[in-house]
Amino acid sequence: MADDNAPRVLMERVGDVLTITLNRPDKRNAADLRMLQELSLAYGEFARDDALRVAVVAAAGDHFTGGLDLLDIGPRLGAWLDLVPEGGIDPWQLTGPVLDKPVIVAVQGTCLTLGIELMLAADIAVAADSARFAQLEVSRAILPFGGATLRFPQVAGWGDAMRWMLTGEVFDAEEARRMGLVQEIVPHGRQLTRAIELAERIAAQAPLAVRATLANAKVARREGPAHAIARLPGELARLAATEDARTAMTAFLSRTPPNYRGR
Repeated sequence: MADDNAPRVLMERVGDVLTITLNRPDKRNAADLRMLQELSLAYGEFARDDALRVAVVAAAGDHFTGGLDLLDIGPRLGAWLDLVPEGGIDPWQLTGPVLDKPVIVAVQGTCLTLGIELMLAADIAVAADSARFAQLEVSRAILPFGGATLRFPQVAGWGDAMRWMLTGEVFDAEEARRMGLVQEIVPHGRQLTRAIELAERIAAQAPLAVRATLANAKVARREGPAHAIARLPGELARLAATEDARTAMTAFLSRTPPNYRGR
């Protein structure tokens, strides 16, 4: 029998990478309020620690998430859920600070509703070939409230987003990749390994440059291209004056791997 007092979310730090794992496999990682709040706190820890360069969000067991635990969450839906306790950051990036460090999501098996929205709020998604997706809120008489109505059409285009959000039907990993929700498909069981490989590759780059690149792309998405363009000269000048920029030039001239320190 599962221990109901066990953490709903696990964290493991390996070098510059933080792995955040949904940990309710006996319930297909269905999210109750405690899981949502623990996930927010994990994102907050990642955001605050400058030594952590990339986060990987994964899930224990054969399924990423069965969506909301309606027995726990359903009675709370009449009022806006307080998902972000003090010290947390909204994993769906609808409120509060905007993350300027990359998040990679690794999914397998069932990935419903809020799982898709975690992918849409993240930067890269890796899916096992076992992954099956559904944005099925309309089948439960509610609407997506974790960002799908905003981001699904941006990523997939209006028609494809409406096709799946308004029917609540299931689609597979290949369809998710065709629409741009998923960037890579790997055999079941390889999704976390591949996500960590990508995370380590990103973590080896100049961290200030990674954060600046991600932040500028998010400005373009949120505020429009003109705002992002206006910030480019200042950001380039700031990065060019860093120790990491000097390290990059030395490494280029000496043909040795750079060791970026984020300053």
